[in-house]
Amino acid sequence: MSGNILVQNATMILPSSEAIGDLRVRAGIIDKIAPGGGLEPSSDETVIDASGLHLLPGAIDPHVHFRDPGQPEKEDLESGSRAAASGGITSFLDMPNNIPNAIDRPTIQAKLDLAARKCVTHHGFFVGATRGNLAGLKSVEGMDGVCGIKIFMGSSTGDLLVHEQSDLENIFSNTGGIIAVHAEDEQRLQDRFEHYKHRTDIAAHAEYRDSETAMIATKRAVSFAEDHDHRLHIVHLTSAEEADWLATKKGRLITTEVCVQHLTFDDKDMETLGTRGLVNPPIRYEEDKETLWRRLHDGTIDCVVTDHAPHTLESKSAGYPKSPAGMPGVETSLPLMLTHAAKGRCSVRDVVRWMSEGPAGVYGMDKKGSLIEGHDGDLVLVDLENWRTVTDSDTWTRVGWTPYHGMEMTGWPSFTIVDGRIVHTRESGGNLKGRSVSASGSTGRALKFRVI
Repeated sequence: MSGNILVQNATMILPSSEAIGDLRVRAGIIDKIAPGGGLEPSSDETVIDASGLHLLPGAIDPHVHFRDPGQPEKEDLESGSRAAASGGITSFLDMPNNIPNAIDRPTIQAKLDLAARKCVTHHGFFVGATRGNLAGLKSVEGMDGVCGIKIFMGSSTGDLLVHEQSDLENIFSNTGGIIAVHAEDEQRLQDRFEHYKHRTDIAAHAEYRDSETAMIATKRAVSFAEDHDHRLHIVHLTSAEEADWLATKKGRLITTEVCVQHLTFDDKDMETLGTRGLVNPPIRYEEDKETLWRRLHDGTIDCVVTDHAPHTLESKSAGYPKSPAGMPGVETSLPLMLTHAAKGRCSVRDVVRWMSEGPAGVYGMDKKGSLIEGHDGDLVLVDLENWRTVTDSDTWTRVGWTPYHGMEMTGWPSFTIVDGRIVHTRESGGNLKGRSVSASGSTGRALKFRVI
């Protein structure tokens, strides 16, 4: 299919308004937006009658772990990209904790080469910081497809860890671009380990990796950013304490994100979820969840993400604390947020702001995240009347399960469109998985990032 498409009769979520009308993409670029409609089809374009559907800019997930290279039993760039497209995500940013870790130009280039062959969506990659790879970090500055540096300040999954003062100072003082930080304090985790190591109940996880563990690291990271005038993004914010404190730091330097699971679940849900709900930082308490929502609405939090980090059900069944932390989420994040909107937590316009405009702004993605003439033709048409119950069997992720098994959601994408090309379709009464209709590597490209 060409990059020419005409969407007619859609309810369009525009930057400052909502209107029923038509939108045309030519050569992959939004060419014309016509509130009220009236655009006539031409012979060289695909036409979609979107009556009853909402047209949104494609969602952007700036925090995924697609496990490629190294762990194909969990995910690879093809399966992760197709899963993302099924959920209305047209661009993703992938983390560096692979096998081998993506820590320099050769390992980043290898991921870009894989993505060019496998992906059906746009893609970008973080380079991972280690204690001694400053030259590797600097070697990818300004490289197409590289969105920023990722620092793990606390032990999570994988073996990337940087927490010593001198090492962190060295990175913040000698690099450019955005540093994204997993903010948990390693020393506090080590100090508390002996007290918690014998606990096998899932409630111990949020007690061990408590809010103070996160708060210490967040304050350290912000201090480094302020001292060195360096852009900082705090990933997967989880606690009320952090969110309220970051509200006082909001400005040019500091941005942050929240995961859909931390807006949806709290400790009471963990009794049912068990290790399916085990993530780092942990799902916390109702007070934390409510504060995250409040700080999302007031603009302290810039975007909603998944931290899609799949593990096999076999490994998850090991029980706490042996089970690995992480859950899949790219297929359900947009429907889940639209379900929150349908239930009054937010508006559809808010969802666009948090899942399209927000990530594009944080990472300097030009011509992404909004329905504007001249922007890229990355679109998703969603059906807000298509309430369906998701099950494990409905997933595209290679691990074949979802933490939202049994949950009823709406807003399932009917069409996901990348640069004016349809990559995934779903009929309202058909199989909830829908159909992936783009060949590997035929759609999507490495993203470019403006230095901000």
